[in-house]
Amino acid sequence: MKDKVQPLFTEKKVHHTHFPNRYVVAPMTRISAADNGIATDRMKHYYERFAAGGFGAVITEGIYPDKSYSQGYANQPGLADENHRDAWKPIIQGVQKHGTRIIAQIMHAGAQSQGNAYKDQTIAPSEVAPKGDQLSFYGGNGAFSTPRAMNKADIASVKKAFATSARLAKEAGFDGVEIHGANGYLIDQFLTDYFNQREDEYGGVTKNRLRFALEVIEEVRQAVGSDYLVGIRISQGKASDGEHRWALGETDARTIFGDLGDSSLNFIHVTDKDGTQPGFGEGSMSMAAAAKTFSGLPVIANGQLQDPEKAARLINGEEADFISLGTSALQNPDAPDKIRRGESLEAFDFQSIMLPQADIKEQEWR
Repeated sequence: MKDKVQPLFTEKKVHHTHFPNRYVVAPMTRISAADNGIATDRMKHYYERFAAGGFGAVITEGIYPDKSYSQGYANQPGLADENHRDAWKPIIQGVQKHGTRIIAQIMHAGAQSQGNAYKDQTIAPSEVAPKGDQLSFYGGNGAFSTPRAMNKADIASVKKAFATSARLAKEAGFDGVEIHGANGYLIDQFLTDYFNQREDEYGGVTKNRLRFALEVIEEVRQAVGSDYLVGIRISQGKASDGEHRWALGETDARTIFGDLGDSSLNFIHVTDKDGTQPGFGEGSMSMAAAAKTFSGLPVIANGQLQDPEKAARLINGEEADFISLGTSALQNPDAPDKIRRGESLEAFDFQSIMLPQADIKEQEWR
């Protein structure tokens, strides 16, 4: 192993959780759960192979937290009740026996839902449909429907669902939870100016649009206690609008990451088209550097970081603490072990991967 990539294989402690190295499997949407959201044996194999391949941590696909409006895809796994909780236990144990951490990503799809076993309607901050069409490789077809604007009771119900799901994740044995605040799903819809046209305390300026995320974080924290690992994923681009950027650039980044840093979070996971490139225009910081600088929290960086020397520069430059891989991990579930041996990673080729079609991720940069 080259000295240049050695930082990727150093240990790191975040809050009370020890990670054996800096490599993380990024959350990638799949559609291989049962119709009722129960996790399956197929999923156990999917997750365990990353742990066996040397990854220090795995973040699950987005898991819906209630039997109401949160589900985004048919055959998406849930974590809304004890049956869901218990189905995850063998998957968690299969990952942890390799010394790898496993973190549950809790996700409410909001207006970006295209398959829900419980509701025919979608909800969102405002009556604004996502841009573009539904994702066909996840079973979607045509334009997204226009959601119903959430009232205060809906907001309270969703916050409670996140908290309940986080508690179930802890009971199941997950090492932590990641709140999905990225890629155009519900929390990101509140944060996004064109999605959020509210005139109450949840709409308007950036701080108000971030309020819902901060309240979710605090309800989750109350549910799991002070010792449990809690993070959030943040992006500018979305599954339905990959080119979106925050209107105020680094000024928005300072507000968003600064307020997240003042919350009870333990880490921030950022994703961009290229995790090393300026995130807010020419000469600006990367998303990872902005998150690190303005929050002061440990940061997971994501986005075209399959080159280990490129990834290690983020660690050495103190722009990030961890590196998450998406499609590179799909093609190379043993990527860390290959890199340790000085081997090159195979380029992602969807046709060569014997996995469900949905194993391709929703954004090309993951």
